[in-house]
Amino acid sequence: MLCVHLYRRCFVARAYRIMIAVVFVLLMPWIASASDELPKESVLPLSLASKAIQASLDACNKDGHRVSVSVVDRAGVLRAMVRADGAGSHTVDSSRKKAYTAASLRRSTTELAELINKMPTLQALGKMNDHVLMLGGGFPIEIAGEIVGGT
Repeated sequence: MLCVHLYRRCFVARAYRIMIAVVFVLLMPWIASASDELPKESVLPLSLASKAIQASLDACNKDGHRVSVSVVDRAGVLRAMVRADGAGSHTVDSSRKKAYTAASLRRSTTELAELINKMPTLQALGKMNDHVLMLGGGFPIEIAGEIVGGT
């Protein structure tokens, strides 16, 4: 009796594995075509984020400014950040917020600040959330015509 029970149990387990394999094989063409429909996005590699930080630091040092530089991805998530020697502690937060603002609104923060000054009805843009800062110095990062982050 035990032998029959074990045989039946193994048979059922094998049948389930075969059914799962058949379903998988039947769905493969559909899964492959569905993946073609998924959105494709460019990603800001860390190597380019680091280059953007160094270029920004070099430009600011040349002009005598001691700053912090942040780079965020398209979603506004911090990818890299550096605080230059002698930069104030307030620059850490402001650099991240300017990068977030430029990436999120897809324009330089100087351009946005000027736009708000010209059109006071847009002042709410600066109060959308706690991450937005309408202060010059933030720039969107564009690769192949697509905004992939901000600095």
